[in-house]
Amino acid sequence: MDCEFCTISADNSCKDSCILLFYADELLVKEQDGIILIPSMRDISLLHIETTTVHYSCSLNGTTYYAATLCEKALFAGFSFKKLRQLSGHIADDCFEMTYRAFHIINWLKTNKFCGCCGKVMQVMRQPQEFSVQCPACGHTVYPRISPAIIVAVIKENEILLARSSRFPPGRYSVIAGFVEPGETLETCVRRELQEEVGIEVANIEYFGNQPWPFPDSLMIAFTAQYAGGEITIDNDEIVAADWFSATTLPKIPPKGSIARQLIEWFLDKQS
Repeated sequence: MDCEFCTISADNSCKDSCILLFYADELLVKEQDGIILIPSMRDISLLHIETTTVHYSCSLNGTTYYAATLCEKALFAGFSFKKLRQLSGHIADDCFEMTYRAFHIINWLKTNKFCGCCGKVMQVMRQPQEFSVQCPACGHTVYPRISPAIIVAVIKENEILLARSSRFPPGRYSVIAGFVEPGETLETCVRRELQEEVGIEVANIEYFGNQPWPFPDSLMIAFTAQYAGGEITIDNDEIVAADWFSATTLPKIPPKGSIARQLIEWFLDKQS
C-alpha cells in the first residue's frame, strides 16, 4: 500500500489512523457487535489488501482518516461492503459526511492526474486550509470540483409533484432536480428545470437546505415551491413519468439519507 504522505509499515504511527476504502460506490466497513466502524490502518495491513495510492482525507475527533480505492472486491471475515447511501443513520452524522468528502476527493483525483494546460503529471498539494493538485511545470492549480444542482419539492394543494427518471430503480419516483447552468441564479434554475422536464410554472420558491452529493461531485441545494400553472408534459428524455401524489398515494420514494427524501418527508409532515 503506497501512501502519499507516509510509508505504511508495522512501526508507523499511521497504523493508528483509519482508512476509507472504496470499491465503486461501496465502502469497506468493520462490523463489531452490530456496530459499523471504519477500519483502522492496522486492520487493513493485517488483511493484506491491495489499494491504489492512499490519500489524506481529514481529521475528525482526534483521528486521522485516509482514503483509497480498492483494486478488487473481496470478502473478509468481520468486514463487509456497504453502499455509501445506506450508511446514513448507521454511523454518526459527522462521520457520514466525512465518507462523502473522501469519496468525492478520491474520484476527483482520478480525473485530474494531468495538467489541463501543459499535460504534465499533477502533484497533490495539501495545505492546512485547502486541498488541491498543482502542475510542477507551469504551476496550474486545480481544486476539487463542486457542481451545484437544485432539487425542488413542488406542492399543489395537498399533493406533491414526483417524477420518474430513466436512471431510477424500477418503480421509484422523486422530486425534480437538475444542474445549475452558467449565468443562472438558483431560482432561475428551479424554474427552467421544471419547465424543461415537466412543463409547469411555480411561485414562492423558498430555500430548504443542502447536501453534499458526491455522485460524482454535486452540491444539492433544495427548495420548496408552489404550483403556479401548466399541465404536466414530460420531456421523455430524463423524465419518463410524472404526476401529483397525495400523502396516501405515494409511490416508491428515495431511501433515507438523501435530501430528496427529506423534502418528501417535509411534505408528509405538513399533511399530518
